[in-house]
Parts: sequence; structure tokens; C-alpha cells
Amino acid sequence: MEDSGQLDRVDAAENGSADGAWRAPLHLHCATVWVRDLQRSRRFFVEKLGFQVAADLDSFAGLRRIIVTPPSGQPGIALVAPPEASPEFQRIGHDTGLSFLAGDLRAVFAEWSKRGVRVTLSPVRPPPGRTERCAIFEDVDGNRFQLVETDEATRALENERLASVALLGAERLERHLDHMEAASDLAIAKAVQSRLFPQQQPPLQTLAYAGVCYPARTVGGDYYDFLPLGDGRLALIVGDIAGKGIAAALLMANLQAGLRSQSATAWDQPREFLQSVNRLFFRNTNLKDYATVFFAAYDDQTRLLRYANCGHPPAFLLRAGDTLEQLASTATVMGLFERWDCTVEERRLHPGDTLLLYTDGVTEALSPAGEEFGEERLLECLRRHRELPPERLLDVIIDEVRRFSPHEQGDDITVIAARCG
Repeated sequence: MEDSGQLDRVDAAENGSADGAWRAPLHLHCATVWVRDLQRSRRFFVEKLGFQVAADLDSFAGLRRIIVTPPSGQPGIALVAPPEASPEFQRIGHDTGLSFLAGDLRAVFAEWSKRGVRVTLSPVRPPPGRTERCAIFEDVDGNRFQLVETDEATRALENERLASVALLGAERLERHLDHMEAASDLAIAKAVQSRLFPQQQPPLQTLAYAGVCYPARTVGGDYYDFLPLGDGRLALIVGDIAGKGIAAALLMANLQAGLRSQSATAWDQPREFLQSVNRLFFRNTNLKDYATVFFAAYDDQTRLLRYANCGHPPAFLLRAGDTLEQLASTATVMGLFERWDCTVEERRLHPGDTLLLYTDGVTEALSPAGEEFGEERLLECLRRHRELPPERLLDVIIDEVRRFSPHEQGDDITVIAARCG
């Protein structure tokens, strides 16, 4: 005779009305890949693919497993070396059926190729009407894996990551605030915020670019980002949240999530895109919270730059002939008004042109005598060092600001430099 309690649980599970443990979240732990040599495969995944070893343990069948995970975390791959006489051993060197979702497939492909990863199918363009791109690579045993990039899935994955990171940071801060030292809390917040800044730079043919952010405190309210918009287009964004510290950092995460989640329309409909971001920011913040934002979208093929300056300091566009164009405000700040509008303007870049975006922490840095660094000093520094690569140019600018203002930093400092080639 069947247990009635068991039948009730089965019926509840089939009808989606279960309670208690049946409502617990279910996640994929790992997928098994059969290999010949555990240590050799571990080195491949860690040294060639950049994975991390999450666990080294014995399974219930007595076989040792090394679980490796991608940099983004779970789910992972369980590397298992089966006995040579087993059916599993015969499956080594075949298609695993496993796919990895890449935020930027070409960048991952280029990096892995440099490290000697065998690629049997290079990244291919999708057929008309589809957005999926894929490549196929092999491990040291010839096991085949897919590397996939789709616009929709990549955006969904990025939004999920941002939400998880922000939630994890907020929960840990709240749970431990009364039980941990302030320094430990800030260390957690700093680690969380560091993951919100760009982790990779989509490659462009006609534009070299770089960005830096130095908070005045452990965490801050300045923000910069590089958002791929598809078809060789890229958004360069600098933002400055009103306020400092943890409160400003949380608002920054909120603004960043809005910009990234809505970015699908950023090139074709930049005005509507920014209006949507402003609505989200307005509804998710207090009445007095706001941010200045400089949004620029660049087309790698046409060298066309579209921009909107939302109450932010004017950007510098230093032409190759040394003519300066200041890209001043085209809208008011974001977050103060639900009904909000902006003007989007365009500029055509040419080889040798340099674009500099910055926050007021640069120009308002004070000397020991109380004098501001100012736009003129910043422009003079840009003119003297404009031929440097963007990364080096940023180093020089930050060095000059710190020499001018050698005392404790009073405000967050954020700069993006881009040079058209």
C-alpha cells in the first residue's frame, strides 16, 4: 500500500501547488566531463580558460572529482577520470553537449587563442534574422564545447549578474552591520562595487579607449561603463551620483542596472532610452536623489558619435588640428523629475581626435592654497599628452591632479579617454 503522504507530495509537485521544501530553489550544481588525466585537465581549465577550482572531492562511486567553475561562478564542470574499461572512458574526446555563454565571444576567443586553446570552429556570424554567434573549442582530451553569444541571453545574463551582486552586497552589509567592524563592512562594499565597473572592453577598430575611477572613500558614487550596443557600436558613459560613500554607491548600482537593462535601444532611439533610464531611476530613489550623466554612443564603421550631456561637466573633444569642442549640457540631471527630456547631438570623429569625459572630482580638486584644478589645467594636460595611448593618458592626468592636490582626496575622480584612429 502506498504512503498517502508521499502521494500528496507527488500530486502537489505535479500541480505546482507544493509548499515547504518543494518551494526551495533548485540550481544546477555541475555537469560531468570525462577526462584521461585529472591534473592535466585541471591545469587546462585553470591556466588556459581562466577557471577556478571550486572543490576537489570523492564522489559516492569512489571516483575523484575536481569541480572547476568559470569566473562568473556556478554552475561548474566536474572533471572525472573513469576506469579505462568503463563505458564512460569511451566517451572521452567527443562532443560534451555543453555550451558556455559569453558576454563578448570575440574577446574570449581572441584571449583563449593566445593561450593555445584549440578552436575547431572560429566565431561565425549568425544567419539573417538571428542574433546567435558561436564557436567550438576542445580541451586537452579532445572533448568539444560550444562558446555562444546571443544579444538577448547576454543582456539577461548581465542583468541577472548585476542584480545578484547588488543583492548580495546589500544583504551582507545589512546582516553584519551590527556584528562586524566598520572596516570589514567597507571591504565587502568595495569588493561588490569593483565588480560593477567594466570587466572587459569590447574591441573597436577605429577607437582606442580606457577608463578609471578612484573613489574618495572606500566606495563612491562615480560611475563609468562601456556598453556594447551591437553591430560595432559602443556606449561610453560617465556618471556622478549626488553624495558620497555607501549611500551614493548603492544609488550608482541602481543607475547602472537601469542603463544596462535598457541598452538594447540605446543606438537607434537614444532619447527614448535615456527617458526610460530616468523613469526607472526616479521611481527607485528618494525625491532628492539625482545623478549627472554623460552618455556617448560610437559607431565603429562610420565614426559617428551621438551624445547627451545630462547636467554633467562638459566633455572635451580635442580635434586633430588642436581645435577644442566642449560638449556641454543637453539636458538636466537624471532622477529629480519623472517627466524628463533631453536633446541628443552628433559629432563625426576623425583620426587623431581625442575625447575626454570626466567628473567634477577632477576639476574641483583643491590645492593646499584652496585653488581648484579647473578645466584649463585639465585641457592643458590633455593637449600636452594627447599622443599617448588612452591608458597612459589617464595615468598622466591622475598624476597631475594628485600633485596639484596632494592632501586627502575630497571627491571621487573618474575619467574616460578615447582616441580615434
